[in-house]
Amino acid sequence: MGSSSHLKRLAIPRSWPLPRKTTIWVTRPRAGAHTLERCMPVNIIVRDVLGLAHSTREVRRILHDGLVKVDGRVVKDTRRGVGIMDVLTLGEENFRCVLDTKGRLRYRPIPPEDASWKVCRIEGKSTIKGGKTQIHLHDGRNIITDDAVEHKSGDSVKISLPEQEIMEHIKFGEGTRCMLIGGIHVGKLADVTNFIVKRSSLPNEVEFDGFSTITNNAFTVGNCSLPGVEVNQ
Repeated sequence: MGSSSHLKRLAIPRSWPLPRKTTIWVTRPRAGAHTLERCMPVNIIVRDVLGLAHSTREVRRILHDGLVKVDGRVVKDTRRGVGIMDVLTLGEENFRCVLDTKGRLRYRPIPPEDASWKVCRIEGKSTIKGGKTQIHLHDGRNIITDDAVEHKSGDSVKISLPEQEIMEHIKFGEGTRCMLIGGIHVGKLADVTNFIVKRSSLPNEVEFDGFSTITNNAFTVGNCSLPGVEVNQ
């Protein structure tokens, strides 16, 4: 067992593209929007994944100078987690977090125009005071909308950064393009051919061309460009 701020390398999630037997400890991402398996801390990304620093001390200096942004906002915490679909900005360079075909977190370079938005999957919704609807997104955000019927779990919204305003509503259904975030086709794009609702405690299924998976493995992205993610053949 380690402290709340550290994690043993032998216990790191399989989604982290790091060697396990170099040192004993590794930085643990701070509890927040993403689960441990779905994000990595800024310290590890800048130092070990992107190779832009040699030590944690150098990473702290970079953060202190305000050169690092996550989703358009300056961050100063080395343990800030950066997860799926998040936009990481380092100086003039921008990266988007996606999964590769082995289920590992990757930070792919993107053009400046793509750094001004991100896609968030709707995980649920609730009614708040005043009769308005609040949708709950996969990255921990909650956005208030007046259209309660339009937005459903499994759909996605394209939001502007850092304003967090809804730019586009992407409906989940037949013909919708999804990024697979689980299963043997993880890290690829595929178009939905059928949606199967189970009348039992079993999870609902989504069918694609030649295979199927549970709905939790399908992340609706529509026509949004995702560099480094290939269409499943």
